[in-house]
Amino acid sequence: MRPSPLYSFLAAVSWPVVRGLFRLRAQGQENLPADGGFVLAANHLSNLDPWPLALPLWPKRFLRFMAKSELYWWPLDRIITAGGGFPVRRGERDLEAIATAVRLAREGCVVAMFPHGTRQRKGLVKKYQPTPHTGAARIALDADVPLVPVAIAGTDRLSRLGPIRVRYGKPIPLEDLKGKEPSTAAREATDRLMAEIERLSRDL
Repeated sequence: MRPSPLYSFLAAVSWPVVRGLFRLRAQGQENLPADGGFVLAANHLSNLDPWPLALPLWPKRFLRFMAKSELYWWPLDRIITAGGGFPVRRGERDLEAIATAVRLAREGCVVAMFPHGTRQRKGLVKKYQPTPHTGAARIALDADVPLVPVAIAGTDRLSRLGPIRVRYGKPIPLEDLKGKEPSTAAREATDRLMAEIERLSRDL
């Protein structure tokens, strides 16, 4: 699937800013599936995290992501949709949003997820580590697509003009989980995912 004209316009305009001013550098693109859909799961530091996640993939691939349903009022809803978003009711088990994500992944889209659910404030991540959400793993398992970990650094320090670093990892092994009870499989996959995101984050 191709990005909307608005998505491509925003990517083209922001690429020199993020790449030049904020010194975005990405590693590990060779680990990303060449075709077909997958779930891209990252740590979450800033509301701008989707930008450095998406730009190294553009123009060949573009991201689809969940956006708060409260933001879906005219005309902002059309802008968010054109930018790759689809609504989710935060704080609830929004089965419709999960079903949409599964469908998009099956159709060949890259679905971006943040398993922490909320932004991680520096210094609090290790002290008060919340239980990661299993949504990214559930989507990948239900859609039968790869679950790809990625680490981001620097988006919480934009006032210093970067640098922003992104490191894409290899897909998480899921084959041995497909015969297990869904919630157990999702939790085990999430544990593997978070361990790999932590490993990728080191020295970024």
